[in-house]
Amino acid sequence: MSRKLLLDKAHIAGIETFEVYRKEGGYRAAEKALKSMTPDEITEEVKKSGLRGRGGAGFPTGMKWSFLAKPEGVPRYLVCNADESEPGTFKDRFLMEKIPHLLVEGLIVSSFALGANTAYIYIRGEYAWIVHILEKAIAEAKNNGFLGKNILGTGFDLEIYVQRGAGAYICGEETALLESLEGKRGNPRIKPPFPAVKGLYDCPTVVNNVESIAASVPIINMTGDEYAKIGLGRSTGTKLISASGNINKPGVYEIVLGLSVEEFLMSDEYCGGMKNGKKLKACVPGGSSVPILPHDLLFKTANGETRLMTYESLSDGGFATGSMLGSGGFIVYDEDQCIVENTYNFTRFYRHESCGQCSPCREGTGWMEKLLWRLENGQGKIEDIDLLWDIQRKIEGNTICPLGDAASWPVAAAIRHFREEFEWHVTHPKEAMERNYGLRKNIYVAPTPAGA
Repeated sequence: MSRKLLLDKAHIAGIETFEVYRKEGGYRAAEKALKSMTPDEITEEVKKSGLRGRGGAGFPTGMKWSFLAKPEGVPRYLVCNADESEPGTFKDRFLMEKIPHLLVEGLIVSSFALGANTAYIYIRGEYAWIVHILEKAIAEAKNNGFLGKNILGTGFDLEIYVQRGAGAYICGEETALLESLEGKRGNPRIKPPFPAVKGLYDCPTVVNNVESIAASVPIINMTGDEYAKIGLGRSTGTKLISASGNINKPGVYEIVLGLSVEEFLMSDEYCGGMKNGKKLKACVPGGSSVPILPHDLLFKTANGETRLMTYESLSDGGFATGSMLGSGGFIVYDEDQCIVENTYNFTRFYRHESCGQCSPCREGTGWMEKLLWRLENGQGKIEDIDLLWDIQRKIEGNTICPLGDAASWPVAAAIRHFREEFEWHVTHPKEAMERNYGLRKNIYVAPTPAGA
């Protein structure tokens, strides 16, 4: 059963304006929260809803809010993580571009719950055109009494600012984001202390994803208990999914959590099946940092159960046979795609985006890129595959932030499920190069990593 809570009004002409958004019921949650609820009551509703962070980690949002320290005389901050740098993920972009007032309203509700009088939207630098959309929406909300001093006569003050990043994937990690927001280099911080205690400007701070903050609006409108009835088990509510790859209908979809993966991929309501009638080979279900799943583990778990679009089902069996819902970047590969080439592209990205602070990540991603380049370019050896496995194992869990894990998991899963394809690159180097590049070799030549 399909149901939309965030994108139900996305098709309405002019919904990006305050006038139309308000006419369609917008800012009712803000009015309800500020006029008839206490901050603790709002947090309790979010807890009841079971909402989990929609940025990738899936941590319970209400619980995260309850961790916020509240010392006397110290300001608190809410920071919206709109960096969205995860390859394969573009759902936050769609939400901000089409319904910016939904995010603004969510920020009002969330800031009131947290006792924050200043909120920041930290948006990736590449989303320059969306900055203007958000700033216009903020100005409209302020002109209509929903931002600024004494909002709706309740005595609550709130200012929202939009801050552009400089295009660094690492700044999607919350502490690196805070460093960047303070004007420093975006290096992740060692935790503890956590941002809830010592965050922006050393003050208590909550960092939430765009979709997580926007979800507070329907939760307040419908109550947490009603929201929790949507979805399945501990995966409550709806989720925005960015679908791309070899499918007939790429785009952003809002699904009820608990939908089967097969229905999402094959039904006309969503992805519309495989493009050009090709066979399904594999899928990355949650953005480039999560393990890839081969076709035989995508629709069914290792235990033969139907694979569902939930946090629990996609991770069933751990990384040996499962993956993660992650940020919802659903990337589909058909039978013609090369897993080695795909893994190489991901690894190049993570090597480039590593901040270099931790040796395992700084050195390990570079070595993985070199080894995968060799395999891609007809110079690989069987021992290189084993060395790749050993390197990724030594990166995982040994870095300050999760970028090291994000770089190692795709490599591990690709070797685990497609080792024969890696070996074929060694035993058939010429055929592998021809298959991967073909006519493209005169257009694109993969750069040789230093020391390869």
